[in-house]
Amino acid sequence: MTTLALSGRGEKTLGSPLILIAEDEADIADILSGYLRRSGLRCEIAEDGRRALDLHATLKPALVLLDIQMPQLNGWQVLSEIRNRGNTPVIMLTAMDQDIDKLMGLRMGADDYVVKPFNPAEVTERVLAVLRRVSPESQKSNNQVLKVSPFHIDLETYEVFIDNPDRKQISLTMTEFKLLVQLAKSPRKVFSRAELLSHCLPESDALERTVDSHISKLRKKLENLGVKGIPSGLRGAGYRLWSQE
Repeated sequence: MTTLALSGRGEKTLGSPLILIAEDEADIADILSGYLRRSGLRCEIAEDGRRALDLHATLKPALVLLDIQMPQLNGWQVLSEIRNRGNTPVIMLTAMDQDIDKLMGLRMGADDYVVKPFNPAEVTERVLAVLRRVSPESQKSNNQVLKVSPFHIDLETYEVFIDNPDRKQISLTMTEFKLLVQLAKSPRKVFSRAELLSHCLPESDALERTVDSHISKLRKKLENLGVKGIPSGLRGAGYRLWSQE
């Protein structure tokens, strides 16, 4: 890959979002870092998967750009551990232009993916788009709490609780959270995959069937907490929160 000469890189801005670039190819990491810094973001680079997890734990980045093919630990292993730790947004960087690989990443909790070779300016725009989605300022109803049986959804803190004596909290990715909120706002309405994709991944070029992967992962998490049959699927139409009266 040809190294691009970048000039006028922006200085690190104290308090600006920190992006962790987990990429073992130094040229690619430097190019991405340059473009992101010019957009006012801070960057740190991890050259292997183990280093990426160490930096994720200590620096708590706002977003991770994660290459799949890395030494020590590959991208799938790193993504799995990041998801075990919490909801840090992750954009996968992959040379595998296969739907199954994209679906696997989304199923494991990735927020987006970019196929190599890529335009670094496009990657920067995708990073900014994901940061806008997860930013508290992006929620116009931040001070509201959405209560729809059996959920207590805090739109300000992005926390979801099951309304039961134990008041169990659900750990969701941002995409899963946005899907649940959209369904909960009109719990009996059937949303098509295209509608859910438009509401929850507006800047993504993901296929409509990726919604199935996110819904499946959301449903499994709910089932593990004793909530069965939510979200409800209507064959050939889409999904709704629940179908009972």
